[in-house]
Amino acid sequence: MQLNTRIIHSVPVDPLTGAVSVPIYQTSTYVQESPGQNKGFDYSRTNNPTRQVLEGIIAELEGGALGCAFSSGLAAVDAVLKLLDKDSEVVAVDDIYGGTFRAFTHIYQKFGVRVNYVDTTNLEEVAAAIGPKTRLVWLETPTNPTLKVSDIARVAELAHKVGALLVVDNTFASPVLQRPLELGADIVLHSATKYLGGHSDLIAGLVVTADRALGEQIKFIQNATGAVLGPWDAWLTIRGIETLDLRVRQHSANALEVARFLEASPLVDKVFYPGLPSHKNHELARRQQNGRFGGVVAFSLKHDSLEEAIALVTSTKLFKLAESLGGIKSLVCHPATMTHKSIPVENRRRAGVSDSLVRLSVGLEDAADLLADLAQALEALAKRHQPAEEALAEY
Repeated sequence: MQLNTRIIHSVPVDPLTGAVSVPIYQTSTYVQESPGQNKGFDYSRTNNPTRQVLEGIIAELEGGALGCAFSSGLAAVDAVLKLLDKDSEVVAVDDIYGGTFRAFTHIYQKFGVRVNYVDTTNLEEVAAAIGPKTRLVWLETPTNPTLKVSDIARVAELAHKVGALLVVDNTFASPVLQRPLELGADIVLHSATKYLGGHSDLIAGLVVTADRALGEQIKFIQNATGAVLGPWDAWLTIRGIETLDLRVRQHSANALEVARFLEASPLVDKVFYPGLPSHKNHELARRQQNGRFGGVVAFSLKHDSLEEAIALVTSTKLFKLAESLGGIKSLVCHPATMTHKSIPVENRRRAGVSDSLVRLSVGLEDAADLLADLAQALEALAKRHQPAEEALAEY
C-alpha cells in the first residue's frame, strides 16, 4: 500500500457510530461500572479516546510500538528527558532547537545532567563524545536552522555500543520523508505544531518508541506529570495528518525552487537546503529522506550583518515574519534574535547560526509568487548599498 493511502486509512472509522471523522470526546471523566471496572477510560489525563486514536496513528506511521501525545513539542522533550537519572550524560547535536537547549541547560543541568554538544554529522566526533555515562544521544535531522543531516543508522550503532538510547527529533522531515525507528532509533519525537498539524492552529507534541516497555515508561511519565494533549487539539492534529503526504510533497517542491533561486542571488552567501547538490549531506539526505527534502530553507547574506538580515525579514510580504514553521502559509524567521536567541552567541556561531542567517518555512503558495516576494525583498536590500557604491564610483 502506498504511503498516502496508508496515511488516509490510518484514521479509523468510529466503531460506535460509523463516523468517518474521529469523534471529539470532550470529557474529563467517565462513568465506571463498579470501582476499577470501566470501558478502558477512567480520567482523561490518563487516557482519552480522541487522543488514543492520534497516538495509534503516529505509532503506525513511524513504525513504532507505542505513541504518546503531549500538550507541546517541549512537553514531549521534557517527558523523554525524565527518563534520565542524576549524573546522566547526553550527547546532543550542536545545532539544536533553542527550546531544547533551554531545557537541557536551565532545568536538567541543575539535576546533574551533563550535555555534550557535537557536530553529529561527524561520526568521529560523536564516537569521541559518547562515554560510559551517556544515556541519550539526541539528534535533530535535518537540524534547526542550518539543516545538517546526520546518519541515523550509524549514530544508532554508536549509541547502542554503550547501551545509550538514540532520540531523533523528526519534526522537520515528518514520517513522510524519514522513519528513524526503522533506521535504529529508539525514540522519535515531533513538534506536531509544525508539519503534522500543518495549519498553524495548534500546539502539540508526539513521542513514539520502538520498544513497548520503553513506551510504557513514557506513558507513566505522561500520566504522572500531566502534560497531555486535549481532545480538540488531538482532533486537529489527526485532521492535519490526513493531508500530510500531499502537503509535504508540495512544501518540498516549492522549497527546492526557492533554494535554487537563492543560490543564484549575488546577495546570498550560502544556502542551507539538503536538496541542493552543494549541500554537504545531500547524498545522505537523498537516501535517508525518501528522495525529498522538506520545506525549510535557510540562507546567509554576503554582508554578514544583523541589520541587513532584519531589514530583509521585515520587507517580505508573502513570507510572514513569525516563529514556528510547517504551516501552509510561508513564514520567515531570524533565528539569532528569535528561535535561537536563548543560545549563547558563541554556541550559535560555532553551530553555524550567523547574525545574517535567515530561515524560511516555505508554504503552499504558488512558487512563482514566493520567488517574486523574495526577489523584491532582495532588491530592496541591494538598494541599501547603492548610495555607497555610487559614492565610491565618483571618488
